[in-house]
Amino acid sequence: MKGHIRERSPGKWAIILDVPDPETGRRRRKWHTFHGTKREAQTECARLITQLNGGQYVEPSKTTLKDYFVRWLEHEKAHVSPKTHERYEELLLKNVAPVIGSIALTKIDASKLDHAWAKLLASGRRDGKGGLSPRTVHHCRRVMLTAMDQAVRWKMIPSNPVALTRPPKIERAQIAAYGAPETAKMLVALRDSRMFIPALLAALCGLRRGEILALRWENVNLKAGSVAIRQSAEQVGTEVRYKEPKSGKARTVALSSTVVDEMKRHRTAQAEEQLKLGIRPDGRSFVVAQIDGKPLKPTSLTHEWTRLIAKTDLPQIRFHDLRHSHATQLLAAGVHPKIASERLGHSTIGITMDLYSHVMPDMQASAAEQVDAAIKAATKPLTE
Repeated sequence: MKGHIRERSPGKWAIILDVPDPETGRRRRKWHTFHGTKREAQTECARLITQLNGGQYVEPSKTTLKDYFVRWLEHEKAHVSPKTHERYEELLLKNVAPVIGSIALTKIDASKLDHAWAKLLASGRRDGKGGLSPRTVHHCRRVMLTAMDQAVRWKMIPSNPVALTRPPKIERAQIAAYGAPETAKMLVALRDSRMFIPALLAALCGLRRGEILALRWENVNLKAGSVAIRQSAEQVGTEVRYKEPKSGKARTVALSSTVVDEMKRHRTAQAEEQLKLGIRPDGRSFVVAQIDGKPLKPTSLTHEWTRLIAKTDLPQIRFHDLRHSHATQLLAAGVHPKIASERLGHSTIGITMDLYSHVMPDMQASAAEQVDAAIKAATKPLTE
């Protein structure tokens, strides 16, 4: 392969390469612009010729990073859930693209990306009120890393520049949760609202919001005191679809006597309400539904929770934090993390241990005292 340099203006060079056409075999000229000294331009020319000889050369392209994001997102549609795809679009097109999306894909390097992460942290919010959280920027980098890996496989770039950048440091946020007294107070406050049963299932069973809204009466066995979690509701825009639970597998969750009694009362009241409208409920009916039996949307449940809890003097936590409340109370009560993990539907016990590590010191202290008491009891007869 041949190549040479030509000075265009002081400090600006054209690197001209003779590249064979893969179809005709005829030689074509490819021009690269380079800024620097003559020696640096010669070094860059030699590097490009080495790439040509090694089959690693990527032709200069006018495709911008934003153009590539759009192409990759279209490709990725078939491989991820609609909700995940929506999140990818938000991270890449709404967060990253406004900062560096106009740069040519082949011109992206680690220094430009590290500058982009810093800019997103400082002023990345779309409402102009400051920067994005380190966790959000971390997600931007993670998704872009995957996207650029595909660009390497498509031979649009020789290597992935995102892999050379440093992700922002993420401070672990403390999980917000209610203790037993606050949980009891919350349930009393919501007793006469349509939010009572969803809050009960989240706080006393650890179910996710989507799992509660996908639950049907055919999945509830009040005689055995259990519910089978087989689906989860997922909202993308205004549309709701029903999919596998987050862990990818169904699970059975035991109900306490309190939950069983409340579910019986709820089923009777719901049936009476729907029969007045001429609707005959059956096993396919949703446990949590609108007055006419139609399913609730996840965002509607969240908005109603926020509205009602704001009327109380309880800490303003998210609906999902009721699940954290249940997990924290389980572990604080001495329930084995493996049992808690199965109840919560985590794919591994490691997830449970990592999420609720703040509860572990108290568990260790309790365990140490129990072992100490056992040893003392065993030693006492030997010393008498």
